[in-house]
Formats: sequence, C-alpha cells, structure tokens
Amino acid sequence: MANSLVDMMRIKELRKKILITFLLLFISRVGAVVPIPGIDVQVLQQYFLSQSSSSNFGFTEYLNFFSGGAFSNFSLFMLGVMPYISMQIILQLLMIVVPSLRKLAQDPHGAKKIQQYTRYGTIVVCLIQSYVITIYANSIPGVMTMGRVPFTLIAMLAVTAGSMFLVWLGNKITQFGIGNGISLLIFAGIVARIPSAIVTLFKGVSDGTFNAISILVVAAMFVIVVALVVYEESGERKIPVNYAKRVVGRKMYGSQSTYIPVKLNPSNVIPVIFASALLSFPLQIASSLGAEVSWLASFANWLSPQGAPYMIIYALLIIGFAFFYTQVTMNPVEMAKQIRENGGSVPGVRSEKLEEYLTKVINRIVLPGSIFLAAIALIPTIVQNFFNFPSSVAMLFGGTSLIIMVGVDLDTMRQVEGVMKMHHQDGIFSQVKARK
Repeated sequence: MANSLVDMMRIKELRKKILITFLLLFISRVGAVVPIPGIDVQVLQQYFLSQSSSSNFGFTEYLNFFSGGAFSNFSLFMLGVMPYISMQIILQLLMIVVPSLRKLAQDPHGAKKIQQYTRYGTIVVCLIQSYVITIYANSIPGVMTMGRVPFTLIAMLAVTAGSMFLVWLGNKITQFGIGNGISLLIFAGIVARIPSAIVTLFKGVSDGTFNAISILVVAAMFVIVVALVVYEESGERKIPVNYAKRVVGRKMYGSQSTYIPVKLNPSNVIPVIFASALLSFPLQIASSLGAEVSWLASFANWLSPQGAPYMIIYALLIIGFAFFYTQVTMNPVEMAKQIRENGGSVPGVRSEKLEEYLTKVINRIVLPGSIFLAAIALIPTIVQNFFNFPSSVAMLFGGTSLIIMVGVDLDTMRQVEGVMKMHHQDGIFSQVKARK
C-alpha cells in the first residue's frame, strides 16, 4: 500500500488531480464555518448548547450530518448540496411521466439543457429552504442582529449563493479532480465531524453517561459494517455474451466470448444519498416551522430520524431508489439492443427473449442487494438507539454515514486505479489481488 501511495504522487496527472481535489474540499470546509450576515454567533452557540439535551436537537444533528456541521453554524453552506440532489431526484421522476423531457435527456445536446433545468430548480429549492431557515432563526431570541426583513433578504441570498457555489465546487472536482465531486463534499463533511464525535464518546465514558462496553460495541459494529459494505460492493453476477464472426472492411474478426458484469449493488451509495435528501427536505421545513404551526411540529416529531416511521420510510426509499437508479443506468432494453446490433447472443436465451431475460436477472440481483443495503443503513442506528447514544455520535457512526464513507472511498480509489493503469502502474486494488 505504501508503494502505491508513492506511485500515485509520482504520476504528474494524478498528483495534480489529487491536489485540486483536496484544495476544493478545503474551501468547502472553510465556508462551513463562515456565518451568514446578521447572526450573533455567541447567542447561536449558547442556544444550541442549551438545546443539546432536548428532542429537537436530533433534527439539528440530522441537518448537520449532511452539511458537515454547517447548519448549527448558520454558515453560508448550511444547506449543503442537498437542494441540488433533491432537484436531481425531481427531474429523474419527471422524465418517467413526461415523454418530451425523457427524449430531451437522451439527446446528447439535451443533457446540457437538463443540467440547466437542474440548476434553476436548485435555486428555487434553496430559496424555499433558506426562507424557512429565516423563520427558524426568528424563533431564537436575540440571534438576529438586524431587522427581520433585511435579514430575510440577505440570508436567502447568501445561503442560496453558498449552496450554488458548493454545487460549482462539486462539478469542478468531478471535472478536474478525482472522484464524484458532490459525493466527496458529503464525504468530507462526515469525516470532518468524526474527531468531535470521538471526543464526545470518551467524555461520555469519563462522566459515566455510558460504559466502555458501549464503545466496544460501536467499534465492533464499525468494523462489521465496513466489511459488509466492501463485500456488497465487490459482489457481481457475470452474464456471458458470445459474438459471432463478422466482416469489417476486408478483415474478418473471429468469434469471441465476454460477459456483462452486474454488481450486487449497481447504484453504489446513490440510493442512500437520494433517500436522505428526499426526507431531509420536508423534515427541515416541518421542524423549522413547527414553532408557528402545531401540526407541522407534530409531523416533525412523527418523522424524527430516530423514530420507527422514519426508518421504515427510509428503508423503502433506499430499495425503491436502488431499483429506479439501476433501471436508468442499466436499461435492459438498450442492453439487449446493443448486443443484437453487434451480433451477440446470450447462451440459452432466444434473441426475442433477451430483454425479458436481462430484466429478470437484474431484478433478482438488485432486490437482495437493495434489502441488504437498507439493512446495513438501519441496523447500526437501531443498536445505537438501544444504547441511547448522543445524536452527534449516532448520526456519524450510524449505517448511513458508514455506507457513504466506504462507498465514496471505494469509488474514488477505483478512479485512482484507472489513472494509474493508464500510466502502467499497479494500484492498491491490483496489489491486493496479486497477493491473493
């Protein structure tokens, strides 16, 4: 592994990508602690400190989880990239019911148009959420240092600009850095808060809040979940495909056999991020407006991240998004069409039944894979709730955070491996396989 890390930094192209990625992630962390204008930081800190033992603090930690602690700072990046992800989900669902939008997405030039619609929609979502945040800030005595109207306008503008700047950073990481930029921003926010969660754990042991056995349970669960995620990411089904002899120009190419790899979890961490984003939007609005609207307060309590309704809905959304995203990225109809056009065939399957066969195989793999993913996301949280861990610890060491961290890390390392192979170097994965 040490040799691989040295080789990574020797490759100029890869070294440049890694440095750009770290620089942009550092900028995102700086913005997470810069408060929006018109906020008294000391009053805000005292308020959240006094609320740390209340049931509403779980909602704050939930939003902090996806913004990397930016929400409790009332920072420029307090909404994170969740509005952008929410808008992506909305557009993906609209493509199913609006044929013209689906046709536009399939057009090479139309993809840019879809991206434009996503950005415009993200601005709208940001304005709605930022307005709700100003109402929430108004409910905190003495936190605003200016009038409500100017604070509302400035805060909406600052928070919306902050989220759009984060989206821009994510796109630049994807374009010039290494890995998926949006996922890495969420990953960096989770990792940045781990040290404070560890300190909270040890303080809890020292003051007798919970015993050392609980710490050992968390550590063991951490290792088990990481191993399960790695196991799921490496599992795949290989569909054999045979190609007949064909003539191209004056050359004849012989028959060849290959396979289509179908992973146990083709969508990686996308279902977890999508499900979390979809739930965070109504939860934030309901919790922020709960002080003024009683039924929204009741809804926020019902949809508490530690409650059974949230976990059930969350699990169903993970399973649903796993199927949905797999159908988008691995369309059986398109796969069958490409196989036939290239003179291929699957052994034992008639050509006209190819779509049906591929659909059956993909569904049979994705169903247990998605259930397995939902179980990994929920079981650690259930165990931690049983031990009554603090919200900050439960969120950061729960299944959702571990799945995102491990999944994003594996995906990034695969991209690093690809760049290294282009320069005839073996990456970490290649060295591990060679030793096996």
